[in-house]
Amino acid sequence: MSEMRLGLRENLAQFTLLVVLNAFVGAMVGLERTVLPLLGEQEFGLSSKTAITSFIVSFGVTKAIINLMAARASDRIGRKPILVVGWLFALPVPFLIIYAPAWWWIDLANVLLGANQAMAWSMTVIMKIDLVGPKRRGLALGLNEFAGYFAVGVMSWVTGYIAAHSALRPQPFYLGIVIAVVGIAISSLFVRETRSYAHLEAATSPQTSSGVRPSLQNVFYVTSLGNVGLFAACQAGLVNNLNDGMSWGLYPLFFAAYGLGVGSIGTIKAVYPIVWGVLQVVTGPLSDRVGRKELIAWGMIVQSGGIWLTVLVPSYVAWLVGAALQGLGTAMVYPTLLAAITDHAHPAWRATSLGVYRFWRDLGYAIGALLSGAVADLVGIAAAIYLVAALTFVSGLVVARLMGQTRPHKALAHP
Repeated sequence: MSEMRLGLRENLAQFTLLVVLNAFVGAMVGLERTVLPLLGEQEFGLSSKTAITSFIVSFGVTKAIINLMAARASDRIGRKPILVVGWLFALPVPFLIIYAPAWWWIDLANVLLGANQAMAWSMTVIMKIDLVGPKRRGLALGLNEFAGYFAVGVMSWVTGYIAAHSALRPQPFYLGIVIAVVGIAISSLFVRETRSYAHLEAATSPQTSSGVRPSLQNVFYVTSLGNVGLFAACQAGLVNNLNDGMSWGLYPLFFAAYGLGVGSIGTIKAVYPIVWGVLQVVTGPLSDRVGRKELIAWGMIVQSGGIWLTVLVPSYVAWLVGAALQGLGTAMVYPTLLAAITDHAHPAWRATSLGVYRFWRDLGYAIGALLSGAVADLVGIAAAIYLVAALTFVSGLVVARLMGQTRPHKALAHP
């Protein structure tokens, strides 16, 4: 076996395989982005927006909790076993949606999908960070998130197109069976374990005080509250996914209320994650050069502008522009927040710290779905969208006020 070396070029084949694999992870989520809210309203007869968005709550809570456990476990037993188990959770999801006689089957499917995303997506993130070392984290994370969210966008469009030319189910979800089988095969047969690369980086790290891995409780406290910069990152991650959860659950219903067809809704729903995915190839490495803070703060503000435009100007063109702005803002934020967390965390406990951040970030799905669904039921969908836009704007101001400028090679938090 050749000597282990950190770096993107040195590990290009395995890194590329993980990029491709994360596209399949993202495609599993893209299956639902356009069709599922419409399915709840039109086929299951749900009038309550809170009930319709319940599948996002089950997804978000499951993903948040398992993010925390999976990241910690990967420090103990390795990345690959968790990656493979994550893909096994994906396989029943399309079958449950296709054959669901009641909405709780959809909620159950999204518990499994949340487990799949927490394990599979988290491991592709951590494994890429393991391979590239400290110098190219922004680029690595940008490529990872590009692949995942570009696939989300493409699959959102594809399922909308299929539904427009057939039905809301089962046809759009047949692709999910193929995706899950391919994901299991790639993870089991071709992906190699990368935990030893993190050990190699830890052994050469100048931060000798972090050689002993701290407890989960200590890492959770420092990442959540104990370090003001990490707190700023966690709240921004939560609010980012709060607005994503709102757009996932309410946008299809909002557009349909104006008479937009499912094919056109699928196009709008595709623009946001495609712009988000593609631009992360630029914003990830850009954060390595200019630092993290400004990209995160301005990204949240740009997101809020896209959301406000969507609700203020009810036209197809404005909705496309709003989706593009939301995608641009999210591209500025998403890989940069992950990189900011890794700037603070020693390799020995970095995966756990990322798990804590992803716990708060993905809890935002559940909070966003519950909050926006409840507000929509009480005072209307538009009011829910206005509220989420305001929260996103305030989150950007919090980052601008509290987060210090961070760049690679700085590890400021020490549990």
